[in-house]
Amino acid sequence: MPKLSVIVPFYNVQQYAPDNLRSLRANARPDFEFILVDDKSKDETPAILERAADELSAVAQVRYIRREENGGLATARNTGLDAATGEYITFLDGDDWLAPGYYTELVAAIEELGCDFVRTDHVQATARARSVTRAPVGRRYEVMNPRDHILPAHRTTSVDYAYAWAGAFHRRLLDKGVLHFTDGLRTAEDRPWIWKLHREAESFAVLNLLGVFYRRGVAGSLTQIGDVRQLDFIRAFDQVVEETAADRNADVLLPKAVRTYCAIIAHHLSETDKFEPAVAKQLRIMSAAAIKRMPQDALGDVLDTMDLRRASKLRRLRRRVTTAKAAA
Repeated sequence: MPKLSVIVPFYNVQQYAPDNLRSLRANARPDFEFILVDDKSKDETPAILERAADELSAVAQVRYIRREENGGLATARNTGLDAATGEYITFLDGDDWLAPGYYTELVAAIEELGCDFVRTDHVQATARARSVTRAPVGRRYEVMNPRDHILPAHRTTSVDYAYAWAGAFHRRLLDKGVLHFTDGLRTAEDRPWIWKLHREAESFAVLNLLGVFYRRGVAGSLTQIGDVRQLDFIRAFDQVVEETAADRNADVLLPKAVRTYCAIIAHHLSETDKFEPAVAKQLRIMSAAAIKRMPQDALGDVLDTMDLRRASKLRRLRRRVTTAKAAA
């Protein structure tokens, strides 16, 4: 069994894949397994990966998988999870890269702590600028209960730090079905995943370990494109609310889920200019329907405690739903 499986989905990243693959080589060990998943790229990415797989196989265990159709990041990660054989699992996106030796330190830390998963800080890279983004937990190298770090509702917590690649996960979570993503989600795929992780895992820790460089502002990434795929955040957060409502502690956890959902809706509504006109209209319609679906008691409490600007935007949306319902 490999010590670590690294799942790396790629899609049309010919410009960035070489940096990613060089950094994998700088992290390679014979007991590490690199799973390179091409999500039906249309550029030169597959050719780059084929060459890299041959080269990496001299220093690590390598599997190159080319999907027959494009499924999106969540589905590509699931393809990698289905193939992973390692004792520990981690992720890396195809346009990001690593510091040399990072994975050896990551594995040593999770082995020493003996917990279900660990989370790490990361470096955000925007063009030539670099900044450190810290996981929102002050206590470091201490094993804790993941459920205890979902709340409070009004502050940024661990479920808001949804980056799948910022950490490592014991295989027992994969065997329990906790690590898979919701197939087909094109954006916000990490949100239901991180909530499930914190509800169902039993132990975690946060490390003072920097090693992942997260590339921002990539042309062609979904965060930069205002097409209909962006609206998958609605489906993602519907899932978060639905699953949280079924949790044994739903009464205390739902306000956090609803508040986060409302904040994301308000954020997208404030940036409608980046969407194609038809998509912007669909965003407003789908957001109104989402407001209607939310637990109304929890929604009312959330709107009473949110800042005025966002609460006003969401209340107008809520009134439109009520008015339309009355007219019907």
